[in-house]
Amino acid sequence: MAAQFQLVMRSGPNVGKVSPLEATEISIGREMGNVIVISDAEVSRRHAKLTWQGAGYFIEDAGSTNGTFVNNQRISAPHALKAGDLVSLSENITLAFEATGDSNATVISSSARAMKTILAASQPVPPPLPPAYAPAPIPAYPAQQPVAPLPAPSQPAKMGSKIWLILVVLLVLLICACVAAFAAIDYLQLWCSPYLSWLTNIISPIIGGGVCP
Repeated sequence: MAAQFQLVMRSGPNVGKVSPLEATEISIGREMGNVIVISDAEVSRRHAKLTWQGAGYFIEDAGSTNGTFVNNQRISAPHALKAGDLVSLSENITLAFEATGDSNATVISSSARAMKTILAASQPVPPPLPPAYAPAPIPAYPAQQPVAPLPAPSQPAKMGSKIWLILVVLLVLLICACVAAFAAIDYLQLWCSPYLSWLTNIISPIIGGGVCP
């Protein structure tokens, strides 16, 4: 039958090698008896098999050691291939399933998109950024009310009390001075001295004492 599809090696020992798919059953492996031979240590002797069913090819793993992958997903049962799929037989071997004829450009672009998808899936996903926290609003405090000044004490009342206190102190001092003076005069017997005889003559009749000559 005329080849409607082909496998193109994208990575491996023969990058760019085109293998037309013309039979209804195509074996892939490391042994020379396979339809498509790939000389790589990671490829099993009979690694995978392509089978024509209806209007397309199905691929299945043939009990290989490293497994068969389609678009980076390991298969465990026959899998329908479509143009642009990438078939991986190991870490080093990648084959692009393409349609032949006028659809080459579309197939190539589909293969490129599939390769980009695989590469993007292998990239580590950056951790999400922590959420931004808005600053807490500052609570509004009520304005302080002005404090009314205390009434000033009455100055005249203070002055009056001070004057009375001074007068009492002066009176006490005066009395003390008089008592001290009389005591000194009496002790020194100065009642009849030329300077105090007149005072003695005035006081003596009041207190019942004698009069100076």
